[in-house]
Amino acid sequence: MIKLLGRRLLQLVPTIFLLSLIIFSLQHLLPGDPALALAGENPDPETVAAIRARYGLDQPIFMQYFYWVGGVMTGDLGMSMRHNLPVTTLILQKLPVTLQLAIMGIVLALVLGVLGGIVSAVRRNTKTDYVANVVSLAGISIPNFWLGIMLILFFSIHLRWLPASGYVSPFENWQMSFATTVMPAFVLGTAIAGVIMRHTRSAMIHALESDYVRTARAKGLAPSVVVIKHAMRNALTPIITLGALEFGSLLSGAVLTEQIFAIPGFGKLIVDAVFTRDYAVVQGVVLVTALFYVLLNLLADIGYILANPRLRS
Repeated sequence: MIKLLGRRLLQLVPTIFLLSLIIFSLQHLLPGDPALALAGENPDPETVAAIRARYGLDQPIFMQYFYWVGGVMTGDLGMSMRHNLPVTTLILQKLPVTLQLAIMGIVLALVLGVLGGIVSAVRRNTKTDYVANVVSLAGISIPNFWLGIMLILFFSIHLRWLPASGYVSPFENWQMSFATTVMPAFVLGTAIAGVIMRHTRSAMIHALESDYVRTARAKGLAPSVVVIKHAMRNALTPIITLGALEFGSLLSGAVLTEQIFAIPGFGKLIVDAVFTRDYAVVQGVVLVTALFYVLLNLLADIGYILANPRLRS
């Protein structure tokens, strides 16, 4: 297992290098000049030149890349031209907000999706199976923005149970924090729950038809033991893969949901940075998101080994 993890870690080095090169290159293909955008209307040429010199935009592209990579390796992601703050500081401010939403959303998705998939597979071709499939397809098909608006209309305006927008840190007031994040977390989790449910059902049906499951049943083991200990454990591999990828997508793709509920997370930060041509912020946010994907894939590899001992060889 240690050798396997060592090989995976060695593979991360060229992967991260390639990611940084792609992120930096694609960012500079965006139209517009960040110095002109920052200087405002009718800018003075000297002001524009001073802005370019201050942020290193007057250097050749390859020199800008090496300066940026050198800073990244020391934890310096550059300075935000719009906020005049270190990008690392902005990310540390916004990341916990989106991370809280993502964790709540993926926990909800895993609970609903895995349980629904198991029940649907065990009771295949019954009314329960049909209802579970309809619910999962509805969760996948309903747009996040529409579901978010409907939740605000029902729970915030009609029932007045939950705040319609805003965010409160759990370190300030955990009850208000839960109240402000439960609806966006539900919006993010429902679509993923439908996808996980479909994959869990397929993996469980394949596992339940395997020889080792028939042998376990022939030995007289309880149905719950057969389903959970034997079938479910061998069906975990695709679920672990999907869970890791979907958690990464929550960290990077919660833009619409955060906009609807006015939550100051990663989504709002990246949207504002793109519109203002704040290169350093865009590069920093995308790089951190990519690193999360790389880390989640590494954790998924570890999860495979823990769930299925046969993969340790």
